Amino acid sequence: MKLAVGTVVEGKIVLQGEPLREGAVVTVLAREDDETFELTAELELELTQSLAEAARGETVGADEVLRRLRKTR
Repeated sequence: MKLAVGTVVEGKIVLQGEPLREGAVVTVLAREDDETFELTAELELELTQSLAEAARGETVGADEVLRRLRKTR
């Protein structure tokens, strides 16, 4: 899994850095005009590590997440 940043130009997303492979399926998270999104180096590393865990299949199912949330109430 990769994290990519881009800008919409004439209705298309233009990515910074290396292009993704042709046919890659992507999810786009767009901030609102008045929102900012900044990560410290530490948080960026944590996000990258979390994406790598997900890519390896090291995830927790929704049922388990909901069970854990119910326990903390």
